[in-house]
Amino acid sequence: MILLIALLALAIWAIVATVIELRHDGHRRVPTDWTRVAERDALDRAETGHVYR
Repeated sequence: MILLIALLALAIWAIVATVIELRHDGHRRVPTDWTRVAERDALDRAETGHVYR
């Protein structure tokens, strides 16, 4: 019985810790800042004389 209580307490602690960490790490929908994103297309950097497939 003590083992079941300990496992239940551990599970509750893990759920609470997960919720707290998700709220603190910025895990939510945020619009993309396109000025911080790397170049999106490889053909923008294409050089003449090379064949890109």
